[in-house]
Amino acid sequence: MKSKDERAQHMSKTALPLAEALKKPCKHRDMELALEPMDNFSSTPGGPNDTPLAFWASWDLQDRPRRIALLLDDCQEEYRPYAGGILPNLVKLVDTFRSVGADREGVCTVWSTWSRQFDDGISNAMDRWYGPRGLRPDEPENAAYVFTGEPGLQPLSEIAPNADEVADGWFYHGKHLDMFWTFNDDGTSYLDEKLKALDIDTIVITGLWTDECVLATAYAGSSRGYDVVVVGDAVATATANHEIALAVANSTVAKVLTTDEIVQYMQNDFVTGEPGAVKGTAHPDGRKSG
Repeated sequence: MKSKDERAQHMSKTALPLAEALKKPCKHRDMELALEPMDNFSSTPGGPNDTPLAFWASWDLQDRPRRIALLLDDCQEEYRPYAGGILPNLVKLVDTFRSVGADREGVCTVWSTWSRQFDDGISNAMDRWYGPRGLRPDEPENAAYVFTGEPGLQPLSEIAPNADEVADGWFYHGKHLDMFWTFNDDGTSYLDEKLKALDIDTIVITGLWTDECVLATAYAGSSRGYDVVVVGDAVATATANHEIALAVANSTVAKVLTTDEIVQYMQNDFVTGEPGAVKGTAHPDGRKSG
């Protein structure tokens, strides 16, 4: 039960209709900018309040200095049969980020592999979603588990982290779809803490699967305050949902760009941002303090 004071505090924060709220002073928004027309959406014809039909990102990579990370999501040997088409682009991206990061601060590369195994002791929504059947090792049908053991959990050899990158913690194992959903002993996100230590504010997602781990990580990254890019020709999936997933990401939380666009940006247009300029680190959602 909430106390009387808690209930009163909650009531004091009741949302006002937009027209009424705009009449009040607001310290959190540039009102002159907020009142300008949006140019990054299309509206539903005849919809109430010009209900949006689709959005796209209002920002471009070149808009401001950035601190940027390349995320290699589950680019592991077990998935090699599905990664062949994107592997050359993954190599280009890893080489580019390593080269730029060697001379500039605010650039890093992170590898994760997905390590759900039959005896890992986890029983959660993923198990209920996929169901308990299909665990035959000779004719596997259930995508929720790793069938090839430790060799299948190694990063693809062409883009694997080197010894120093592994020693510095840039490669880790996850057990859930979202790359951020692996935790330290104190309950903080392993990936988020690694990125916050370098004041990263932009993530570039590559890897497998487009409609599962990639999409989940894109949403999680946006929720944590990162600008999100998904590299459309450097992600792949085993299902028929690749293009659908990219369309959804591009109209909700991410810019979908090509490998060549990212390489061009990193080699010619990337400018290192000041730490903490656009993303806070004190709160899990990335809000700036003060």
